[in-house]
Amino acid sequence: MLIIEISSGGRSPITFGRLEKYNIPAPPNGFDSEINDNIIMRFDDEQQAIDYSYELDSYANAADNKSEEYHIITAIIKSISDDEFVQAFIES
Repeated sequence: MLIIEISSGGRSPITFGRLEKYNIPAPPNGFDSEINDNIIMRFDDEQQAIDYSYELDSYANAADNKSEEYHIITAIIKSISDDEFVQAFIES
């Protein structure tokens, strides 16, 4: 199991409420929220996380690149690509 956390206090703050507002497609195992409002994504493995990021990238192409929705999507994709386990998987 791979767990990726997105900080609600990061450069592009994302909260569970903002995810729901834009109805952004959830990863296969869904989104969870921690008490500090951080978003948790759980994946079966790194490949599933990569596949989800590709799905989101396609979804982002339909969004206005100046919208809040687009910025949330790109922040999710970035958190997946920045994950050390995903990076190691890609390099192997």
